[in-house]
Amino acid sequence: MAKGLTAFAIKAAKAKAIATGERVPKKDGRGLFYVALPTGGESWVQYFRVHGTKQLAKITNKEPALGINGARTWGAKIRERAALGIDPREETKSAKAKALNVAANTLRAIAEEYLGRNKKLRTIGQRRATLERLIYPKLGARPIASIKRSEIVRLLDHVEDTRGARMADEVLAVIRKIMDWHATRDDEFRSPIVRGMARTNKKERARTRVLSDGELRKVWSAAETMPGTFGALVLFILLTATRRNEAAHARRSELDGTDWTIPAERYKGKHDHLIPLSVAAQAIIDNVPAIDCSDWIFTTTGRHPATDYATKKKTFDKLCGVTGWRLHDLRRTSRSLMSRAGVNADIAERCLGHVIGGVRGVYDRHEYHREKQLAFEALAAQIERVVTPVDNVTALHA
Repeated sequence: MAKGLTAFAIKAAKAKAIATGERVPKKDGRGLFYVALPTGGESWVQYFRVHGTKQLAKITNKEPALGINGARTWGAKIRERAALGIDPREETKSAKAKALNVAANTLRAIAEEYLGRNKKLRTIGQRRATLERLIYPKLGARPIASIKRSEIVRLLDHVEDTRGARMADEVLAVIRKIMDWHATRDDEFRSPIVRGMARTNKKERARTRVLSDGELRKVWSAAETMPGTFGALVLFILLTATRRNEAAHARRSELDGTDWTIPAERYKGKHDHLIPLSVAAQAIIDNVPAIDCSDWIFTTTGRHPATDYATKKKTFDKLCGVTGWRLHDLRRTSRSLMSRAGVNADIAERCLGHVIGGVRGVYDRHEYHREKQLAFEALAAQIERVVTPVDNVTALHA
């Protein structure tokens, strides 16, 4: 083969292409060409005969760091394949298609599609956060079909060691949901997750934490004095027996006189839940300042409901001196206080938005508005008795 191109010839071709604004091709030999581009870039073109005929075809390589020697090696491989009767263009197309298929079937790609098609899930934000923090960095770029059970186990081991068993179970739950969802849409995929991979059992995951009377007094006192909306939110959750986000995302437009209706789209039970607000709960709302006529009740900006619960909860714990509890424990505490106040069990369950099973469930068409109103007033009165006990009465569970 002739001496072919030199680095000097390539440099001159680049300068000419930039100066003239036109492509400048230079032959290297055996059907291999160098092309200088007006943009300052370059490409290599290899011509070859298709299936031994006189018909010529070409493949272009735009890899910037190929160099002369790399281009010659690349061109030689193409000519070898063509001499064997294989069209290198088809191989290139197949490789590109395979690469695209791999990219479309990574765990991250499947998970993003899952999130996009399940936007209304109540826990969608929590699942996305778990994916981005703990799952994507380890397995996100992997084709979902190539992920082995042992790799998931090692990920769970790491999460358990650094963040605890419950967090490991949350990671497992998210991966399982995505893989199960993908299995319903793919003919060949089989999830590698099996029973027994969880790090805690159901009894360990079930929380029974209820604030004692002494803890409730400290929490209530701190909530009344804490600046901002977090303290008011704590009191409101206790008085309405609601979940954190149900209370935190409350809107003034959801209020109708003394009634507050949580719409089905943001209620866990997927049905409208009406709460007749007690006088104490109404006072909480009245004392929360309306910012810029915002519809949000518990807001610091007026543009969105209050957030960053974790940071505020840490500050609140230091203020009240009570530790080892979660905001959701307030709802369980309220349910316990209803029982202490003598509220009928069925009515208390309706106050929490639970569906009554069995024969009694047929009466759920009736809202039991009056009974629920009395129950929430009884709850407020019971809380008042706990946080401001009469001197001659011994508080329970102090």
